[in-house]
Amino acid sequence: MSMESIPVIDFAQFGDGTSPESQAISKQFYEACRDVGFAYLTNTGIPQESVDNMFNWSARLFGLPLEVKNQATQPPQGGMQLGYHGVGVEQVSQMIFDAEELASIRKGKLLDFKESFEIVDETSSARRGLKNIWPPEEILPGFREFELDYCQACRVFQMERLLPALSIGMGLDKDFFNRHHRNAENKLRLLHYPEGPVEIFESGEKGRIAAHTDFGTGTLLFQDDVGGLEIESPTEPGKFIPAIPIRGAAIFNIGDLLMRWSNDSLKSTAHRVRAPLMKADGDGIVPERFSIPYFMNPDASTMIDALPGCWGLDIPKKYAPIDSQDYIKKRRAAFY
Repeated sequence: MSMESIPVIDFAQFGDGTSPESQAISKQFYEACRDVGFAYLTNTGIPQESVDNMFNWSARLFGLPLEVKNQATQPPQGGMQLGYHGVGVEQVSQMIFDAEELASIRKGKLLDFKESFEIVDETSSARRGLKNIWPPEEILPGFREFELDYCQACRVFQMERLLPALSIGMGLDKDFFNRHHRNAENKLRLLHYPEGPVEIFESGEKGRIAAHTDFGTGTLLFQDDVGGLEIESPTEPGKFIPAIPIRGAAIFNIGDLLMRWSNDSLKSTAHRVRAPLMKADGDGIVPERFSIPYFMNPDASTMIDALPGCWGLDIPKKYAPIDSQDYIKKRRAAFY
């Protein structure tokens, strides 16, 4: 595996996780998570037609007038920001929790020039008292049903292939991670980065997303063909590698909580989104970009402590045990 490239893991032959082929896939997946922290995943079972249609729905949603989109806005509930969030509402920060420093970031020039729409898995939200908020059905008939179906397709891949492969690759029993992800503590986000003149991106007046790490178990990302996602080199800190869109492939990356859970055996890699200036059209306009991340988190009651095989006499535990829900709430709060 080249340390300057993002591995491609093909799940076509994974099956139920018991075959020699599934063992080889799991080994490859674990090595990608350990060495790079990112991987392209193919043959996930999520139909490309569904991915294409979800991007179409996303474009229709963000193309609505602002006053209509704002009908799907609500205050945070239980540490969760659901529904529509306009440009500049979320400002990504990296492990910064001081109120004054966060306020300074939100007032700076490098504003995250994006808008988003977020839902939680409704099979979990009912148990936790959360409720998704949607645009009026008459405005986007069929949107709610399609997005929930898409969220479920991601969930199926997570539970039937992704988490079992990670468990096997780490030398754990196949269902280890599934036992800690039973309650669908997941979030599906639609992201839209508006188009804009090259000058505002070149000057730093606007940005897309600054370098950061995700903070849960991991993220499954679908991106359009515009490009702009970059990951930090595993061997040269500060150098970023383009994660070029590959049709038919999702991108997976490790989150900070899983890195902590693995006692740093797995790698949570910094990544960013930059405006692809070379794609500006003849009028000097950088095109809009769409992406769809599916954030996966452990059950709220999970106590995160170093996994078996990741510590011992020669490898001490680096972190004290921490409650999953408390950790994720703290990280989310710093973004808004």
